[in-house]
Amino acid sequence: MSKYPKRLKRSQAFVGLHFDFHANEKCTQVGKTVTLEMLQNMLKLTKPDYVQCDCKGHPGYASYPTKIGTAAPGFTQDPLKLWRQATAKQGISLYMHYSGVIDKIAVKKNPDWASYNVDGEPNENGSPSVFGPYVDELMIPMFKELAGDYQVDGVWVDGECWGVQMDYSTYALKAWAKATGKTQAPKSEDDPDWLEYRDFQRQGFREYLAHYLTEMHDAYPDFELASNWAYTGHMPEKVELDVDFISGDISLQNGFNRARLDSRIIEGQPKPWDLMSWSFNGSPKESEYSTKTAVQLNQEAAAILAMGGGFQAYFLQKSDGSICEWQMTLAQQTIQFCRERQAYCHRATPVPQVGLILSAESYYRQTDLLLSPWGGFYTAMEGNLRNLLDNQYAVQAPMTWELQEDINRYPLLVFAQWEHIEEDLKTRLINYVKDGGNLLIIGPSAVANFADELGITINGQPEKQMHYIAASPSSICGMKVNTLPITADAQTQVTHWLYPDNEALNPTTPAATLRKLGQGQIAGIYLDMGENYAKSQTCASRDFLGSIVKQSSTINCSLIFSGIISLVGLFTNRPSIAVGFQSIQSKLFALAAIDEVIASKDLD
Repeated sequence: MSKYPKRLKRSQAFVGLHFDFHANEKCTQVGKTVTLEMLQNMLKLTKPDYVQCDCKGHPGYASYPTKIGTAAPGFTQDPLKLWRQATAKQGISLYMHYSGVIDKIAVKKNPDWASYNVDGEPNENGSPSVFGPYVDELMIPMFKELAGDYQVDGVWVDGECWGVQMDYSTYALKAWAKATGKTQAPKSEDDPDWLEYRDFQRQGFREYLAHYLTEMHDAYPDFELASNWAYTGHMPEKVELDVDFISGDISLQNGFNRARLDSRIIEGQPKPWDLMSWSFNGSPKESEYSTKTAVQLNQEAAAILAMGGGFQAYFLQKSDGSICEWQMTLAQQTIQFCRERQAYCHRATPVPQVGLILSAESYYRQTDLLLSPWGGFYTAMEGNLRNLLDNQYAVQAPMTWELQEDINRYPLLVFAQWEHIEEDLKTRLINYVKDGGNLLIIGPSAVANFADELGITINGQPEKQMHYIAASPSSICGMKVNTLPITADAQTQVTHWLYPDNEALNPTTPAATLRKLGQGQIAGIYLDMGENYAKSQTCASRDFLGSIVKQSSTINCSLIFSGIISLVGLFTNRPSIAVGFQSIQSKLFALAAIDEVIASKDLD
């Protein structure tokens, strides 16, 4: 394809489009209404850096006439050839959407490839065992087919870390015995080897990922791969494997707030990254969808661009692989919105102010699924983040490994609602405070790890009950959440109390405390706030947390306000206001205020 324009590598790209339809057994006329003109018109209109389109989804059927895997039941033509021809002619990279650790037809045809549950049955989500032959007998050969026969530029591998299940297949049990010398695998959390077996399963995924990355990079050095949600909040580890970029698709509902959280978790990784917004919302279980407006997609994009990331939007393909052409006007508007901000945003880095810690140890010990649950697990973290952002602080969400490398860059660290803490992290946080740092602990489980440092005595177990908190004499909020009864010692200042009624009378137990520790300060909040704020934001709850942050840190708020004027212009349709911003784009960026501007402004 040397006659075509040079294409931008995916790891260099800024904005793209994603299409998939997860072909299944009912797809009997794939390619019927797909035309080269349709694809060329779409690309000329939208002008993305890259396109990702379907080649194999969770059902396992290929949407091109593969010679390796299981093709969809019927084709009128090969649509993938048209996608490659259209993108190559316009110098646009082409990447494939390919489901890895979810492939229902593969495990149906090859039951021994499946991962098995504790009862000896294949896992319901159709996940192949990462310890088995699936990766060598199907996945890598299909990748090589795509690279060799179709000359695609890479693969965005779906259904990966978040699709992994606890595996009791023959392959997994043999690998366990070889690794540990143990003949029995634990079957419940009551077994003494349970956590070790979970860690072993995660290591199996890492080795599976490393294997196909190595095989493909050796065979096709320019072929780029990302494992969906690897090295993000679903797998909160430092990048150790040779992924070419980091990527994930945020939830179709609540996309703006999830984009704020996920982008802050990923931005500290030493790899190019992007997040994908779904162009529709609704109920997947009911197959009930509504296309989002361009304004809504722009809002979700802005939350990602604000942290220096790339953006892509996901549009459904029809069951024959064609696209909904009317939706491409929305895609064009969103890509234009991103382009107007590219020079200011792409690869920009935040100025650290508040670090909302993601504890890998607690995450891995608390999750019900193996690596990464969808749903409500991060609701508390999202709620606390939103509260801090509503207080107009710039917030990042460092993983544990980031604090091992440079903990002192944050004027304030927040350890919120984690049940466990790594001993190394606890020691590091205490030393950080003693050396002049500021630490805020939120939630009964979290503060229990720092009782001595906080200077408190715990007087019982957490209880979920209704309490009121006075952020100020005229600002009182009620919360029915878990609270911890404590007594503060003489050197610990009680800054706020819990009250039984909606007035600041008859305090029952401290709501928050503050204490000097060495050269720094440590503060505690003795109730779970995150879930409450995520579902019912109140000004008083915001003011309560904000007053604690103000008392427990010395963040230079002038930095925030100096950026708001320029950023208001940057993230509305008045970019001319952002005069002079480009000269400091890499230094002054992750200002939480911009998210509130985005959320509150009519971007039209």
